[in-house]
Order: sequence, then C-alpha cells, then structure tokens
Amino acid sequence: MYTAQGRIKQSELLTQYMPLVRRQALTLQVRLPASIELDDLIQAGMVGLLEALGRFDATQGATFATFASQRIRGAMMDELRTRDWLPRSVRRSARAVDDAVRRLEQQLGRPPEEGEIARDLDMPLSEYQQLLNDTNSGQLLPFEELVAEGAESAKEEATNLPFEQLLDKQQRQSLIDAIDALPEREKLLMALYYQEELNLKEVGAVLGVTESRVSQLHSQAISRLRARLYDTT
Repeated sequence: MYTAQGRIKQSELLTQYMPLVRRQALTLQVRLPASIELDDLIQAGMVGLLEALGRFDATQGATFATFASQRIRGAMMDELRTRDWLPRSVRRSARAVDDAVRRLEQQLGRPPEEGEIARDLDMPLSEYQQLLNDTNSGQLLPFEELVAEGAESAKEEATNLPFEQLLDKQQRQSLIDAIDALPEREKLLMALYYQEELNLKEVGAVLGVTESRVSQLHSQAISRLRARLYDTT
C-alpha cells in the first residue's frame, strides 16, 4: 500500500516526466505512417511511465530518468507491434525482395541495382518501386528496434555474462558492417534518418528526390541489411 506521502511523490513524478513522454512520442511519430496518432503514442507512453514508477529500484544503479525513458519507449513499441499494419500479402512480397537481394548479392558480388532486383522478381521496375513503398511503413520499426537494442545492450554489458557480451558486440558489429556495405546514397539516407533524425521530407530535400523516393530507397536499404544480417546468423 502507498502512504499518502508516497502518492504525492508519485503524482509529482508523473507531472515531471509527462513532457518526456511527449518528446519521445513526437520523435517516433515522424518515422511512422500518418495513420499512427500522436495521442495513441502518448497514451502508451504514459502506461510505460506508470510501470516505471511501480518497478524502479534505485539500488540497481540506473537513474529514474534513464529507467523511465526505456519503459516509455518500450510501451510505445509494444503499442506499435499490436497494430500490424502490413497485409500478409505485402509481408510475403517483402520476404521475396529480401530473398532476391540476398541471391543477387551472392551472384554479383556487389549490391544489386533496382532494375536487377525487379528483373529477378519478374516484375516491371514501377511495380517493384510501388512494392517498396507498400512495405516501407512496416519496416521502419524493426530497424529502430535493432538499433535501440544495440544501444541498450551496450549500457547493460557490465551486468551481462561474458558470452552475452560477446554476442551483443558481434550483432552490433554485423549491423555496422552491413550498413557500411550499402550503396553510398542509401548509406547517407540511413545516416540522415536514424542519426541526424531528419524526417522523410527533409531527407528528400538533402538527396534531391521526392519523399516517395526516399521511402523506396529506405525500404530497399532495409532489405539489403536483412539479407546481409541473415547471412551472418
């Protein structure tokens, strides 16, 4: 049971960290389809903040701000996972693209061009590019999670077993190597999007292409990354 003082302190913490929930929701929303409402992300984040208040243990060494931030973001990710906005047919097509990219990279010894991937899939280039647009919205989240898991693993290494530390480092290095192997324009796109935190429209302005084209290139880059990471597992 909470004491009256405990309830007061909890209420103060909720008020103090509500702006953090909104900031995280805004940061995530710009990378998601327009159908995802900001209020839904904020609501999920508030659930995460409440969980953080109930589970925080100061003896574990982390600050409450760090702990709450992870819980808030995790709750938003859980909410997004439940949406599952990609139709099953599009998911099948996305797997076909991954398979084609992996197969062509092995055959050519270099990243395949769009036209080569489209021919391998036996579809016109315009149809392949539309497929990239269709799959892009559902591919933003997995890469986000992969990057975030790598960062959190780095913070937690001191408490991990040696083998787990090695595995985490190998996974992060595999991701770094896969990004480095991307064609230059796609590599720049990923840096602008995930490191500089530009949205698709802003990335398009830097690259001199439309927002739709950025979406296609992002989707293609994710397929290349998945193909390379698949080969290292």
